[in-house]
Amino acid sequence: MSASEPEDWRSRSPLAVTMGEPAGIGTEVTLKAWRNRESGTPAFFLIDDPDRVRRCADRLGWDIPVAAIEGPTDATVRFDNALPVLSHSVPVHPEPGHPSTENGRAVIGAIERAVELVRDGAASAVVTNPIHKRVLYEAGFTHPGHTEFLAALAGTGEPPVMMLACPELRVIPVTVHLPFRAVANALSTETIIACGRIADRDLRLNFGIERPRLAVAGLNPHAGEEGAIGREEIDIIAPAVAQLKAEGIAASGPYPADSLFHPAARADADVVLCMYHDQALIPLKTLDFWGGVNVTLGLPFIRTSPDHGTGFAIAGTGKANEASFVASLAMAADMAAHRHAVLGDG
Repeated sequence: MSASEPEDWRSRSPLAVTMGEPAGIGTEVTLKAWRNRESGTPAFFLIDDPDRVRRCADRLGWDIPVAAIEGPTDATVRFDNALPVLSHSVPVHPEPGHPSTENGRAVIGAIERAVELVRDGAASAVVTNPIHKRVLYEAGFTHPGHTEFLAALAGTGEPPVMMLACPELRVIPVTVHLPFRAVANALSTETIIACGRIADRDLRLNFGIERPRLAVAGLNPHAGEEGAIGREEIDIIAPAVAQLKAEGIAASGPYPADSLFHPAARADADVVLCMYHDQALIPLKTLDFWGGVNVTLGLPFIRTSPDHGTGFAIAGTGKANEASFVASLAMAADMAAHRHAVLGDG
């Protein structure tokens, strides 16, 4: 995985972190990330209820000062000595692991507020804590998840692309949350082309890669073995690769997926386009289970998220591992620096 060095992200605007589900582990990993800030965590602020955050720290026995701030500019000044929290009302302070439907609107509002601050240039990127969809649906949320909601807030009309990343690997699942039996019917040449175009553009813009190398996986064992084990590679995937190449994009494949993720293969690709969810996530989580980052491509702003859920079973225990959240912060800051170097925006 190659990329040019970004400018020092410490000189950029702070990152906007959303509260996520208040009954989950989001607050805990955020507190842990601030507590370990001397290891190089970029400056950020949390959009949440400062009193609720203080109560969470006290419950865990962590001596972490919380500073209520009026705006992002205060965050950089306060970050060294206190966790900056931009006040955002939460109707109910739930017990860990027990979400309240009354907080759904507040969770949605925190995401909206973070996006607004980034688009106004007051913050450099959005880092989202995990949400609990059932609570949001009961609050009137009409989107399948975070990614689709962010795309709607962006208003570009471009479909978002989910990329999972760690230092050793970047993967994009072309189809995401589908039953396996539905994957083949959902695949299309057009969708693969769209993912490839967005990946090429965003890896240039946000990762500083001059000519991204896209390796495209096959769907079937042995990439279909020239049609003997399925024709999706011939009829759907290969035409997409050909079109991407015709557009000047460094795409290649389709390759047998079982030979795409060993060290030598990873060294030859900047991202792997996978045909379904587990084809992408199993190798990434095997390589770096705690450090994977969820990145949304195709947005006019930067968004990253830890690659885990709300963790209700361990919420409130202090056991939540903050590595993925910390990696999300670092990646968002690096992406913001690369983007600023190219566009000169916030």
